[in-house]
Amino acid sequence: MQEADDGKKEERAETEKKEESGAENEVAGLKDRMLRLAAEFDNYKKRVSKELSASSDKGRADIIAKLLPVIDEFELAISSMDATQDQVKGIGLIYSNFISVLKSAGLETIEVSGRYDPYKQEIVLAEESDKEEGTVLKVVRKGYMFDDMLLRPASVIIAKGKDVEQTKEERIDLEDKKDEGE
Repeated sequence: MQEADDGKKEERAETEKKEESGAENEVAGLKDRMLRLAAEFDNYKKRVSKELSASSDKGRADIIAKLLPVIDEFELAISSMDATQDQVKGIGLIYSNFISVLKSAGLETIEVSGRYDPYKQEIVLAEESDKEEGTVLKVVRKGYMFDDMLLRPASVIIAKGKDVEQTKEERIDLEDKKDEGE
């Protein structure tokens, strides 16, 4: 009989070990799941924060882009007024304050010099020039960036090479003149 009791005790011990092992596995699984959920939630918070920041930047960029024609009109008004008028000074101060506020918000003027940059400039006209082809000759309208986002490309006039056919005609004329001179 004692052997039967010992057998039952061993069965109970094994059952308890299996239950403890199952419980430990379940706890480990729940712990792993909890850590994964915490990591997913942290990633979610970071993604939402980035999206909110990007949305805010996009909203500011949209408002500033709508103000670009006002900047153009200010510049046109200042350039068309007589420099001796007192109104020019007043409008100039208002303009400079307006620009400084926009610059502090992230507006940048695109600097145009040298060669044409297709990422920041648009060609409105190509003129024959002695300068190297693709060189910017004149800025027709300023371009603007907002925090590395292009709001409006600069409109430029670039140099183009002389017409090849015209050059051939000039050569023929020169050769004819040489032949006549001989």
